[in-house]
Amino acid sequence: MLSNLLPRAVSTDLGIDLGTANTVVFMRGEGIVLNEPSIVAIREADHSLLAVGRDAKAMIGRTPGHIMVIRPLKDGVIADFDIARGMLGYFIAKTCRGPRALLRPRVVVGIPSGITEVERLAVRDSVLQAGARDVYLVEEPMAAAIGAGLPIAAPGGNLIVDIGGGTTEVAVISVSGVVHCRSVRTAGDEMDEAIIHYLRKHYNLLVGERQAEAIKIALGSAVSRDGAPQAVEVKGRDLIDGIPKSVVVTDAEVREALREIVSVIVDTVHACLERIPPELAADIVDKGAVLTGGGALLRGLDELLRKETRLPVAIADEPMSCVALGLGQVLDELRLLQRVATPA
Repeated sequence: MLSNLLPRAVSTDLGIDLGTANTVVFMRGEGIVLNEPSIVAIREADHSLLAVGRDAKAMIGRTPGHIMVIRPLKDGVIADFDIARGMLGYFIAKTCRGPRALLRPRVVVGIPSGITEVERLAVRDSVLQAGARDVYLVEEPMAAAIGAGLPIAAPGGNLIVDIGGGTTEVAVISVSGVVHCRSVRTAGDEMDEAIIHYLRKHYNLLVGERQAEAIKIALGSAVSRDGAPQAVEVKGRDLIDGIPKSVVVTDAEVREALREIVSVIVDTVHACLERIPPELAADIVDKGAVLTGGGALLRGLDELLRKETRLPVAIADEPMSCVALGLGQVLDELRLLQRVATPA
């Protein structure tokens, strides 16, 4: 009898939001136990792992030539299989310590809805080789809707706008299924790149992705706000004379830098709404849209979408954790997992 109880006692189930920017791990019975950047530092000679997550992110732009800092995911999918496997193995080992390490975990992974069959298999194989016992795949818009508390099982339209690091996905969900989804590989990472390009073009200033992300968080917005303009000092390297310098950048300039990216997101929402059945459109008129993902935190984005779509728009309570929380709920409900999991 003890042997029958042992697996249940020491094994664990994990929900992994494998994001381009961050990986969030939900452990059944404990909640979110890990939230770290999806970044790895490796030794160039033999590709051995030197640092993962926050430690690796701190090395960006600060390493000698024999060390490379890599993002193994790009646009929401695995770009480097071996490094992604090493990163996942590190995260799984970090969360499954002590008695839990005796058995390999069952893992539910969030994936972009628009990925190919080859990319889907790459995710599955990476997680299995990283130490999982079984792997289930759930589309991120579905997981985000569950994590945001939307009634996805009911026969009514639910509009979710999930803006991550690599992809923006707009989906209409009803009866535990995705009725229609639009996915574009334009999201938080492209916002950072747009800020880098703006500073290079207008100030001849070269900054790294870490600083661009900090500027986005401090000043990024989708619409102009009342009150005094905000500004931050930005330090980088002058592209003309090659020496370090600093400039002052305002929120209006950052908003201009992000304008094209924000327009793509708005257009993606419009494109999804144009393809849904009229009955579900009627539901969405009343319910509106829910924003999830790190991009939902861009100031004024909800206001802009409200104006452009003439629909109610709300930001989820924990937008950056919605996918992981949804995967965690799926772990607790086997019947829900059977309904929403996609073939691995």
